[in-house]
Amino acid sequence: MRRFCIPILALAGAAPLLMASEAAESAPAFVPLAPLRVPIIDGARSTGSLGITIVLKAVDPAAATRLGAAMPVLRATALATTLEFGRLYASPLLPVDAAQLSGQLTQALKAQDSGVERVLLVEVMARRG
Repeated sequence: MRRFCIPILALAGAAPLLMASEAAESAPAFVPLAPLRVPIIDGARSTGSLGITIVLKAVDPAAATRLGAAMPVLRATALATTLEFGRLYASPLLPVDAAQLSGQLTQALKAQDSGVERVLLVEVMARRG
């Protein structure tokens, strides 16, 4: 009976190490973008500004590294998408539809790079003037 006790204890001691290595491989990777500020356009005039801070959730750590290298292109895509949102859907007098903005940014950035899993909005603000 004693012979079986040692291998079971050895396996029990190795289990946390196996789980830790699996967790490190599947841990989410986040890539922050610098804050963006675009005008809110109503007709032919600017009525305010829309400011956002976003973080990209990558599909894996390797994709996060690739996203970091492609930052200028991703930032340009995020800027164009936010500008379009500010022109069509934002108002300095109403709350910003953060779910819609996040969805549009996720769709645009996924089309740019398949390593983007989701766009997380850290800060959203609409200001008058």
